[in-house]
Formats: sequence, C-alpha cells, structure tokens
Amino acid sequence: MARIDVVMPQMGESIAEGTLSRWLKKVGEPVKRDEPMFEISTDKVDAEIPAPNAGVLAEILVKEGETVAVQTVVARIETDASAAQAAPPPSAPVPAAAPAASAPAPAASRTGASGPIPAPVSAAPASAPAPSTARAQADGSPNGGETAEERLRRKSTPLVRKMAAEHNLDITTIPGSGRAGRVTRDDVLSYLGSDTATERRPVTPATASPIAPAARTAGAGAPAVPTPTGVEPWPGDRVEPWSRIRKLTAEHMVMSRRVSAHVNSFFEIDYTGIARIRERKKREYADRGANLTYLAFIAKAIADNLRKHPVVNAAVAGDATIFRRDINLGIAVALDWGLIVPVIRHADELSLLGLARAIGDLADRARTKKLSPDEVQKGTFTITNPGVFGSFAGTPIINQPQVAILAVGTIEKRPAIITVDGTDSIGVRTKGMLNMAYDHRIVDGSDADRFLADVKRTLEGFPEDAA
Repeated sequence: MARIDVVMPQMGESIAEGTLSRWLKKVGEPVKRDEPMFEISTDKVDAEIPAPNAGVLAEILVKEGETVAVQTVVARIETDASAAQAAPPPSAPVPAAAPAASAPAPAASRTGASGPIPAPVSAAPASAPAPSTARAQADGSPNGGETAEERLRRKSTPLVRKMAAEHNLDITTIPGSGRAGRVTRDDVLSYLGSDTATERRPVTPATASPIAPAARTAGAGAPAVPTPTGVEPWPGDRVEPWSRIRKLTAEHMVMSRRVSAHVNSFFEIDYTGIARIRERKKREYADRGANLTYLAFIAKAIADNLRKHPVVNAAVAGDATIFRRDINLGIAVALDWGLIVPVIRHADELSLLGLARAIGDLADRARTKKLSPDEVQKGTFTITNPGVFGSFAGTPIINQPQVAILAVGTIEKRPAIITVDGTDSIGVRTKGMLNMAYDHRIVDGSDADRFLADVKRTLEGFPEDAA
C-alpha cells in the first residue's frame, strides 16, 4: 500500500491560493482516478478537482471553508503501490477536462467558427517546485534577500494590481489580510474607504469618484461591503452564510458602483424577422449541436458592431483609456450559488452557429463547474439576460474593468403600429428591450446610442443567409 498526496492545484498563473469549498468524498470512501474529490473556489472560478489516483480517501487535512496556498497537501489517498507508480505526479493535478472542439480554431488560442469552445486546461509541469521556490524563480532572485513571505505579499493578483493602478495606490502601503500579508481585493476596497487612502492619494479624475458614506468612515480592517449595523436574526429566521462566489460578486458590484459613473440607454427591438429565421433554422442548428436562441443573434450583432464603436469595447486605466484590440464577449450565467461570467474569446470571428455553440457550451460547463480560470478572464464587453426570467428590462452594474454591459429584456409578442404604404394599422410583433449601462467617464450618451442604434439596425434587418 502507498499513500498519495492530493494538493491544492494552481488554477491559473496569477492565482496563489484557493478555498476548499466542499468535500465530495468522505474519509474511508473509495475514489476512482479522475473522479471529482472536492470543490475549490478562487477569485476567478469555482471548479471540481479530480483524484490523481484510484484508491481510498485515507486522510483529509484541509477543512471545508479553509483557504490555503497552491501545492498545499489537502488530503491523502491510500492506494496500491503499483497504482501509485503508474499515476501522474501528485504535485500536478489538473481540473477535469472539458469536451474537445469538433472543428479546428482559427488560431491556437481562438475558438472555431463552427465548433464548440474547447476547454483550455492549464498545463501543469510534470514536477512542480515548492511554492516558495517557484515564486523565487518567477521573481528572478532565487537566492536574493527577499523572503518568501515578502514575495508573496508583493505578488498580488492582476485584479488587485489593476485596482491599485486605477487609484494610484502603492500596494506595499496597504495592510494585507491574505496569507503572509498578501494584499487582497478586500484590502484594496477597505483601504479606498479609509482616511489613510484619502490623505495619500493624489486627486485625479480616476480617484475623485464618490465613495459610499459607510465605506468612507470604515477603517482599513472593515468589511469591503458596508452593511447596516445591529442587524440580527429574529426567531424563526434562517441564516445562510455567503458562498465565496457570492462574497466576491458583492464586493465587485460595490466596487463597480464606486468607480464608474453609471448611465443607461434603452432601445426597443423588433425581433419579428429573427423569430421567423429561428423557426426555420432551429431544427437544422439542433442537428449540428447548437441551440439557436435569441441571445445568439444578439451576441452576433454586438460582436459585429463593437469594432465600429471602440470606446464601448474599452477599459479605464487611471486617467487613460485602453481601446481593446480583441472582442471578447462575457455571457453572464446565473447559478444556484451565484453568478459567473464565462468569456467567448474573439467573438467577432465566429459565425452565428459558432456563437450559438459557444454560448451553450460555456453555460453548461459553468453549471457543472468545469470552467477553467482562463475562460472567465479578459472579457471586453458583457451581456446579461434577465429577460429569460420574464424581466421587461434591467439596469445592470458594469463588470469591471469593462465600460459597458448589455441587459436583454424578455422577448414576447406585443401590439405595435405597422405602417404599410403610408397607412397605419395595429399588428402583432415580437419585441423586447435592450438596455446598456455604460461608464460615463469615457462613454458619452451619443456614443452609446449610436452603438445601440447600429445593433438595433443589425437585428431588425438580420439576413437569413447569415444564419
């Protein structure tokens, strides 16, 4: 018999720790190789982690809810010595692979126009060095005077560094609450609401955005999301602690409201022509493995028009605007435990069929926790679809660091005035609302409305041969 270590995997290049959110196996239970053992949450994605070997779960070392560094041993599997020798090194577990694409991509990192999105799987080295050694090598100073703790504190996630850059903050001056003093997103948000931050930050357009009163008076160690004081459960109430993804979503939304000047524009769209195309093409698309939804048409119209309106496909960095070259659409997916936004890379290069496949594939894998961290990063524009639940229209919060997000209202038959040869009549049309929230710091109302007018024109005149 032999014991195999099961470690916390590195779910992305910039991720240094993960939270073990749930054990799927108990001590003493048999496990099969590649069978999901536990779930983890990072600041990017939730995922199920498979067993590196077949055997029996002999020991659990990390409890549910604990956050540990990558490569930390979280459990041990007891297995036959022969099985242990044949198994891959336990220091390099990989998340469960997603279905492979059925068609080649235009480039190695891009999605094919006629195939489902392949699941990028982070290639872990065959023999991963210890965390402190790996960090030293990444820093280029394996024998330098800087300690592992100091390196870990200095190396924050890209999101934290981006937030610090937008507000002209020096990360080394922010008290860190993460492992070994590592600065987290919570620490940056709390610091922004503290008096110390106000004293040290120069006043620029990027830092002059108003901060919620509750956050303004909070100290550096205060919670990132201000809540009323004195809130207690009453008899009969049910108290349910937030999941990690719920906490991160709450913090991200509060931060976005503080940072961006939100403005909304509404356009009503006549989908009658698209409804006819869907009726004729649904079976053909289903035979090719895709569900032809209205959302696929909307995503196609958005992707095709973003290139003509680059300010909507941009980001703010301090007092400068970054105009993104790539068009990467984030599609918000509602889960039982929160909200996640997987990203369709290079969406403008996909056909309607490719987008329909990509949307369905990403949504399915988001619900089964099979997404990789790369698939929820680098979005440039987000679409959310509250209309699927019957909402007439929505006013969403911008998904930072993007500058715009589109909400799709419910699509239904409505009475409308139809003009034919100068004669008006009442008829039935398939209609729905599109609302875009945008950051008024760089997107003017005229910019947003021209973009939405082009999207409306594309949808209402969608040619059948393009489907």
